[in-house]
Amino acid sequence: MDGMTGHELVPVPGGRVTLSDRRTQRSWAVDVAPYRLGAVPVTQALYARVTGERPSTARGDRLPVEGVSWWDAARFCNALSLRDGLAPVYRFRDGAADGDGDGDGGGVDRDRSADGYRLPTEAEWEHACRAGTAGPHYGPLDEIAWYRGNSDGRIREVGGKLPNPWGLYDMLGNVWNWCWDVYDAEVYGGYRVLRGGGWFDEHWSCRASARRRSHPAFRVDDVGFRVARSGAL
Repeated sequence: MDGMTGHELVPVPGGRVTLSDRRTQRSWAVDVAPYRLGAVPVTQALYARVTGERPSTARGDRLPVEGVSWWDAARFCNALSLRDGLAPVYRFRDGAADGDGDGDGGGVDRDRSADGYRLPTEAEWEHACRAGTAGPHYGPLDEIAWYRGNSDGRIREVGGKLPNPWGLYDMLGNVWNWCWDVYDAEVYGGYRVLRGGGWFDEHWSCRASARRRSHPAFRVDDVGFRVARSGAL
């Protein structure tokens, strides 16, 4: 996996995915259109080239960038779009492009007609993670994911485990992935969805269906993101 930075996109076919939440015992089906998703999480090298910043606690060009908020991830998507000559997807209000806006994610809109980079929705994330499989993992966990049982207590370089059937690496383990969606607005306000589990998590958190939530301004050393683009190749 030498050379992968998180900029390389894999085509993901459309389909239907059923999401579920253990807290509320609720499930719901979502139809997903074809799109493209980063083969690996965004690396520190790519993040530094685009933003000039290295926010991560651990240091290494091929390590996933971490210590980034949901706001940071959204701003990065726009910056990468501009660098590549694409139309930015996110429109920030009330100074949110420079700071954390109103703090809870309410200061940004998504332009669905734009061709630039964006965060995946959680339905897109789970559809891509499963890659046509039906179980909690797309393979034996030790072979596909860095988690508490095998990470030796540290983040690992992207692409070091086996990919899923669609060629996506580190969908489970290593770093949690920010998604576009609000988790539960009535209960948690603007808290956003995190998916995938991280290097410090037990095996039960590294499942295709596992959902976590966090304030969009939160930054921690096991949360990163990967980029998506709408439309098929």
